[in-house]
Amino acid sequence: MELAESRTAHNYHPLPVVVAHAEGAWMTDVDGRAFLDMLAGYSALNFGHGHPALLQAAHEQLDKVTLTSRAFVHDQFGAFCSELGDLTGKDMVLPMNSGAEAVETALKVARKWGYEVKGVPDDTAEIVVMSGNFHGRTSTIVGFSDDAAARNGFGPFAPGFVTVEYGDLDALRAAITDRTVAVLLEPIQGEGGVLIPPDGYLRGVREICDAHQVLMVADEIQAGLGRTGRTFACDHEDVVPDVYILGKALGGGIVPVSAVAADKNVLGVLRPGQHGSTFGGNPLACAVGREVVSMLATGDFQQRATALGEIMRDRLEKLIGNGVLAVRVRGLWAGIDIDPKVGSGRDVCEALMARRVLAKDTHGSTIRLAPPLVISEEDLLWGLDQLAEVVAGA
Repeated sequence: MELAESRTAHNYHPLPVVVAHAEGAWMTDVDGRAFLDMLAGYSALNFGHGHPALLQAAHEQLDKVTLTSRAFVHDQFGAFCSELGDLTGKDMVLPMNSGAEAVETALKVARKWGYEVKGVPDDTAEIVVMSGNFHGRTSTIVGFSDDAAARNGFGPFAPGFVTVEYGDLDALRAAITDRTVAVLLEPIQGEGGVLIPPDGYLRGVREICDAHQVLMVADEIQAGLGRTGRTFACDHEDVVPDVYILGKALGGGIVPVSAVAADKNVLGVLRPGQHGSTFGGNPLACAVGREVVSMLATGDFQQRATALGEIMRDRLEKLIGNGVLAVRVRGLWAGIDIDPKVGSGRDVCEALMARRVLAKDTHGSTIRLAPPLVISEEDLLWGLDQLAEVVAGA
């Protein structure tokens, strides 16, 4: 901890635990203490730590080839794009690395589509974004964030973004102009505290986009790939966006893998030299990503998230009025508003750490729970019992 504190930029404020080993839903620190992981790397570890099938895919590929760059084609690339395309129901896939890279890719593609397909005059495209959004931390992305910590001190920012209230269809309709090329939104706002929009909102966004020839771009980086009990969070309203932005769990907790998936009339606007990434779609990433897609194709993890999510919802709702003000649960993902009388979100996470449970706070007195989808019911209930005792002041 001292070495990290003295030699690392302070862009994070981690809990004082140093992990040395992890398996399934459990992490062990350098002193041999076991901690229940109730964060799962912000959903990057949906399949837990060291899932055998994912490790096998990685180990086999490590012995073959790990990087070629996109200057050449490798034997995992086409299969990965095809299989992920089938999972999303889209014609084409553009692999990248981090989630923020995938968001940036989607923004560029949406603008180019607007100019070449919709006919918006050059350099005038507008993209509608949502209040409370979190799409990454590049200078472009934080420019349309309303989080002061993410935004302040990093300007000037790129123009072309219009912010509307999340969940408000009337505000979205009013913001659409002839220059609008896309609506970018999270179907559930993770960083905002697992904020679930009103029923019918995603269907309404889809209808507005259709009516005005605007791309619906869904950032499913945290919400997608099984977390909410469906393959994609948009599935809960039977909505198919024009563009999926994927990441986190796509790399199986082993390597950074992200991707943009869309039909040919959208991603087909890109031509050689107009966008790229040295590591995007590398052989190791594709091999792991293919195994992730294969695991999701069974539906087992989605069903597990649904079943365990109902157990988590039932337990958390019993805490309302007992140290908790409100809870929001979708699948195995929860936002919990702690009574400020109990303490801040950070205070609660530190108290949980003392009880060998690791979670993460977000704004104010809100904490998030996103345990690996492989967690046992027994371990899940034990972790939730620890939270109950913390908020009750035990």
